[in-house]
Amino acid sequence: MGPWWEGAKAGLWTAVLCAVLAAPITIGQHNPTDSELQPEFLAELENLTVVQGRDVYFTCVVNHLGAYKVAWIKSDSKAILAIHNHMVAHNPRLSVTHNGHNTWKLHIENVQKNDSGTYMCQINTDPMRSQMGNLEVVIPPDILNEESSGEDGVALEGGSVRLRCKATGVPPPSVTWRREDGRPIVLRQESGREKQAARTFDGETLQLTNVQRTDMGAYLCIASNAVPPAVSKRFIVHVHFHPLIKVVNQLVAAPLGSDVILQCYVEASPKAMNSWYKESDEKSEVKKQDLFAIPHAGEKLVEGTKYIMSEGMMTDYSLRMNLTIRGLEKRDYGGYVCASVNALGKVEGGVRLQELHLTPKTTIVPASSRHHEGQGGKASRKKGSSAHQRIPEHQRRPRKKQQAKINGALDDDDSDEDSDEEGEDGVMWVGNEATTHPSGGLSGANRADPSRTVETIMVATSRPPSWVMQHNGNGATTPTSSATPGPSLPLACWLPLVPLLSGILRSAQACHMPCL
Repeated sequence: MGPWWEGAKAGLWTAVLCAVLAAPITIGQHNPTDSELQPEFLAELENLTVVQGRDVYFTCVVNHLGAYKVAWIKSDSKAILAIHNHMVAHNPRLSVTHNGHNTWKLHIENVQKNDSGTYMCQINTDPMRSQMGNLEVVIPPDILNEESSGEDGVALEGGSVRLRCKATGVPPPSVTWRREDGRPIVLRQESGREKQAARTFDGETLQLTNVQRTDMGAYLCIASNAVPPAVSKRFIVHVHFHPLIKVVNQLVAAPLGSDVILQCYVEASPKAMNSWYKESDEKSEVKKQDLFAIPHAGEKLVEGTKYIMSEGMMTDYSLRMNLTIRGLEKRDYGGYVCASVNALGKVEGGVRLQELHLTPKTTIVPASSRHHEGQGGKASRKKGSSAHQRIPEHQRRPRKKQQAKINGALDDDDSDEDSDEEGEDGVMWVGNEATTHPSGGLSGANRADPSRTVETIMVATSRPPSWVMQHNGNGATTPTSSATPGPSLPLACWLPLVPLLSGILRSAQACHMPCL
């Protein structure tokens, strides 16, 4: 049998089915009478929406079917799919089930786009009774790579870049463009004077005109049609331009022995090769008068213990060059060059490093603060010792106590004096071998070492006077004040007052009491 026989057989079978549906009376069946109940639908056939690839089914509920038959037909193609419990269509994804009572179901597995359309549940009564339900198959969006532009768009600065993103889906998806970093998309005219910035752009084609380096980066094409999931494609825009170097600090000063960092900011696309150079001594002498002159590259510096080089990316096209010079010496001062070169050109930037001479710091501390520090147990400050160094206990000088005993002893508090050594004019110097010049400057170790500090302590007038006992020429002892001298009185005048008014002796400025 040839293919013609298969076609003839299928046509004959279809004609027989149509005849069966048109005439409900079959062999062995009786003619229905008016007294018999007619079939009726208990529920309408639902309209269904399903995502492509899922499974779905239609449900048809009929009461009083009797000897009649239920058939499933696809209305738009007039194709008979099933009659009662028998499948007619040769489609393995289709099947029909019956619960043995009044419910028939048409199952469609792995729904495809061509399954969309109207489906009919039909009873072969006269006239025919039927219900219809619609099946809508939706398809998530998809981006067609073969109909889209390449993932990279390249142009020289001032040129144009065209990005195209073609998407399909049911319903047809919309295409939206945005930048991956959230910055606005800038649309310019050919002249470059007029421009428009927007967060998003709608359309399959994005045309960038008169592109600038700020337009570089990733662009996202997003396709969506309310059927999840939305899809996106990433495009990279490259803008090529001549390298550019910016030097923020062209003159840097640092002291001997310290570490210093020199910086240059580079903008380049495509990626550039960056280097540091040290200007030769001959060129340094020539350009010594012009501190801001850009030196020419001399000796190329190599990273090691002396020089540490690093780069930090700032944007897609800009970075920061760092040169760290460890332990500055005299020969390290001079001009340095940061150079950058790519396929479009080369550029250099200059930084001049000079020695920084630091002056020592002098601090004036009131004697009242010094007095409280002594009470807190701080080490006494000594001439020639460090301003911030605690003197060991065994190296401390004994405190000078000038105390006179009169029939016993005055209170210890009467003669408690600070142990700081005072120089001329009541000024105390605390530092490392500090000396003074008539000009008021410092010499010695403090001039050479800026980290050492000279602290000047002035005696404050608000401090209460400290009384001491002095011996006169004839062997008598008289009290005097270190703040304001008073008239001398015989010892016999003081003896009656010592045991009763020792506090008055510490605070009185002068004694004018007559002897009793």
